[in-house]
Amino acid sequence: MTLPFSILDWLALALFFMAWIGYAMVVDRVPGIRRRSVIAAMDEHRRSWMRQVPGRENRIADISIIGNLMSSTSFLANTCIFILGGLVALMSGPEVGQRIFAIMPFAQVPADPVAWEIRITLLLLIFIRAFFELTWALRQFNYTSILVGGMATARDPHAMLDAEMAAKVVNRGARHFNSGLRAYYFGLAALAWLIHPLALIGASLWVVQELHRREFRSVVRQAVTARSGAPRG
Repeated sequence: MTLPFSILDWLALALFFMAWIGYAMVVDRVPGIRRRSVIAAMDEHRRSWMRQVPGRENRIADISIIGNLMSSTSFLANTCIFILGGLVALMSGPEVGQRIFAIMPFAQVPADPVAWEIRITLLLLIFIRAFFELTWALRQFNYTSILVGGMATARDPHAMLDAEMAAKVVNRGARHFNSGLRAYYFGLAALAWLIHPLALIGASLWVVQELHRREFRSVVRQAVTARSGAPRG
């Protein structure tokens, strides 16, 4: 079976996956790069937070913070369901979606139903991945709340071991939350493919540039690393 893609479609799709997978591989798996990111800096702040929990008898504030993490994660996970419902509707009624996107200037909406379905399927897969990443992050934040509730007090010799265990779980939850959020960003880039392959190329490059700016060159990154100079990895 020959897919109804032009050479430009193939190039745009290849660049999209290289941008998404390549950026994640470099930022998350290369230690020298990762330790300079806002993600690594916040890992250290969360670890510091968990190390202070054993010294507090009243942990209502800590549970409240975890609740805030869970609510934002739950919001995005629920939003994924609505997005997936909309995409299924576009799949079942392609003529409506094609008419809407064709209105846009310079739009090159695929007339072939197979080409349209492939584009919608890509979006479905992206947001399904986002849903699984976010719900797993939600569960890990939930586990963290239990670990905080059962954490030993500072007088117990196992207190720091409990704190490190909770820090590892909450940091893993944050990592999956970040992966789900990236899927959102690249899902918006993939949406541009419905308009034109060049729009997909431009959107993919723009998403990578924005992610890099926010994670490595933002004011927030400077703020959270101000006290220690640089995150410790």
